[in-house]
This record gives sequence, C-alpha cells and structure tokens, in this order.
Amino acid sequence: MNKAFVKKSDGDDDDLEFGLPPIPAGTKNYMTPAGHARMKAELLDLIDNARPEVVRIVSWAASNGDRSENGDYIYGKRRLREIDRRIRFLTKRLDLAEIVDPSVHHGNDQVFFGATVIYQTQSGEEHTVTIVGIDELDPLNGKISWISPVARALTKAREGDLVTLMTPAGLDELEILSVSYPEAN
Repeated sequence: MNKAFVKKSDGDDDDLEFGLPPIPAGTKNYMTPAGHARMKAELLDLIDNARPEVVRIVSWAASNGDRSENGDYIYGKRRLREIDRRIRFLTKRLDLAEIVDPSVHHGNDQVFFGATVIYQTQSGEEHTVTIVGIDELDPLNGKISWISPVARALTKAREGDLVTLMTPAGLDELEILSVSYPEAN
C-alpha cells in the first residue's frame, strides 16, 4: 500500500496505548499530590536516566556498521520511540493536572475527591475504595477514578447514607459505613 494512504498517528492515541481512559471533554485532570509526585518522578527518571542510556546504546550500535541487521540498533530505536511516547504522555497529563489535596477534608464525613470510603452492598459485601484521579487508577488496590460509576454514586454522600448504583446486574444499594481522608502533612 502506498504510504500516502496510511494515516500517520499524531500522538493523541497515547492515552489508550498506556491503558488509561482519555480525560473526558470539558473536565479537569484532577490528581492527588502523591499521584502527581509519582508521575513527575517517572518523567524525570525517563528524561535523566532511561533515555540517555538507550541513546548511548543506539549510538554504540550505530557505530558498528550495517544497521539493517543490527539487533541492538533496531531494538534500541524502538525502545527510544516508546520512551519518547511515554515522555509526551506524562508531560501532557502533568500539564493538564489540577492537584487537589484531600487532606483539606480531614475529619469530614462527606465523600469528595481523595476520600477513602468503606461501603457495603445489598448482598453484604464490604468494599474499601479511595477516589483518585484518572492517572492514579489502581482497581486491584482499591483506587478508583473519580469518573467511575461507583465514585460518582458515592460523591457528596455522607457516612450512613444509602446510595443507588446501576450495575450490569441491575440496581444495587450501597451503604456508606465510613469516610476518611489523609491528615495534612
């Protein structure tokens, strides 16, 4: 196929490539201070350590001659593209980030961004979740995005409230057992 008919990526699919949902149009990229610090540390590590190391390897491999069958060169260039793509993604997400410190709600029993909520379903299952930003999402460790259906159902409710959640199995009622926030540092 002629290259003129092949769509060249403009880099906007970075969100999907890294397994993260895109930021919904018209919303902000809320992030906790800890999540922002982790992303910034990853970005600085890629820029200061990983990228220079791969550039060194590619440069060495290029000096060995024929690049067409040079595995170090080919895989090094591929790794360099992956690192550059991740750097673009992190830079874009950090530029859009709005840091929200959940400790300002310490002692509050109402659910807002950054809250750790213990709730019970109608079937008696107890769950503990922390409402975080899209980029901090880690469902296996109880960190859910503020745009998730569970977080939206819980937001603005208080300890002891019953909230309704639409699930694939139908409506479920969640009872909020406790709400907590980290203490200010």
